[in-house]
Amino acid sequence: MTEIAGSGAPDAAAPDGAAAGERLHIPIHLRWGDLDAFNHVNNTSMLKLLEEARVRAFWRPGEGEHGPSTAVLSSGIDAGVLTLVARQEIEYLAPVPYQRHPLEVQMWFGKLGGSSIEVCYEVYNDAAFEERVLYARSTAVIVLVDAATGRPTRIGPEMRDAWSPYSGPSIVYAHR
Repeated sequence: MTEIAGSGAPDAAAPDGAAAGERLHIPIHLRWGDLDAFNHVNNTSMLKLLEEARVRAFWRPGEGEHGPSTAVLSSGIDAGVLTLVARQEIEYLAPVPYQRHPLEVQMWFGKLGGSSIEVCYEVYNDAAFEERVLYARSTAVIVLVDAATGRPTRIGPEMRDAWSPYSGPSIVYAHR
């Protein structure tokens, strides 16, 4: 069983030392196919790993599965609300070698707008390692869209209540 948990307390490793709310800590296992010819995780595979973390963080778990308190969106044909990526930025800080331990994807919300959310990510090696390595930081702007009309839809109270405890400062990138 994959453990998906909120940290339960403010994260001491907030970007740029700023105070932050709670963070989601989502383990994501690598697959051999995620590596490229240079024997590290390919840049396009990293985006897929972040997508997997986002799905686990937002979508309600299936029967018999467990998910975090932020998993409030329905999936599938009858979902009603779609989550579309409007923008994504990623900063690679260190190559990710293949490893059997899962990566730890820490997530929080930089902004909760009317119909959009800014999802912030930091990708670390597994917490079991004595020396922590921050491999990448990323930001994705997600727009909630009504599945029937294709128009943006407002963030509802259930979503806002579930996501607000995980609000923190947006990522400030080193090189722009």
